[in-house]
Order: sequence, then C-alpha cells, then structure tokens
Amino acid sequence: MIVKAKREDLSAILKIFEHAKSIMRQSGNYDQWSDGYPQKERLLEDIAKGQLYLLRSSEAIEACFVILETKEPTYSHIEGAWRDDSPYVTIHRLAKGPKGKDVFKSAFEKAKSLCGHIRIDTHRDNKIMQHLITKYGFVYCGIIYLEDGSERLAYEYCEDIKTGLK
Repeated sequence: MIVKAKREDLSAILKIFEHAKSIMRQSGNYDQWSDGYPQKERLLEDIAKGQLYLLRSSEAIEACFVILETKEPTYSHIEGAWRDDSPYVTIHRLAKGPKGKDVFKSAFEKAKSLCGHIRIDTHRDNKIMQHLITKYGFVYCGIIYLEDGSERLAYEYCEDIKTGLK
C-alpha cells in the first residue's frame, strides 16, 4: 500500500535510506547520497509538502520515494533535449529497505496515476536505477546539473509519445 509519509515515520525512513546507501556502495556507486544526504530537514520538508510517499506492508515501511508535482528547477537546462514540454511529475529520492519489493514499479505507477509525463534523473554510477528506469520505458534525454553542480543522467517517460497518441 502506498501512503503519504508522516513526521512520526522519520526514523524508519532514515533507516531505509541507510540501507539504500549500503546497496549503492556494494554495487560500485560510492558518490551518490554522500555527506548525510538526504538530510532530516529535507525529508521533513518533503513530508510537510505531502510529496514523500511510503510503500508499506502490513509489517513495516518497505520503501520511500518523492513525487514532485511542480517543475523541477534543475531540469530547466539540459545538455540534450526533453521530448515533451507539457506538465510533468518527477520521481526523486527512491530508496528501499531490506524487504522492499517492486519499489520502482510502485513509484512509477503512483507517478503515472498523477500524470502520464514523468521525469527522473540518476547518478552515472547508479547502474541499478538506470536499468529500472529504462525497463519501465523511460528514454535517456541528456545531462542535467544539480544545484551543487553535480551531473545527473536525465530520463523521461511520455505516455502519449510512447503509445503514439500524440
């Protein structure tokens, strides 16, 4: 079940991010989510804005992810080209705990229920995420830069373009 996170979920959410970071490091992704990212303050802001979602089982929180329903400022400049300029949602900060299953699928389906146009980015070393992104029909569009200047690979899913309706 997907639900919006609450402030009291923060300690479980932080544990999920720690697990996700360990998986990243084991797979050769040493630089993404370093220096304490995401900070508690950012997660509390996500919760307050109602954009941090949890994947819950009957036993525990299994995963979390953010869906922005507003424009992502770092997407305004891309080395490459977006496929579509229509309104979109963005998936960010997707992390799974030890028992999380089908997390990307859950985040994708939730985002798609809000808008058929989805954008996402990931670190160049995050091969696991790159595989999932392309598995679900996203197309590589180019490189974007975060506020700190770090590059990310940017992808887009456009339901209308994918199905040929446009």
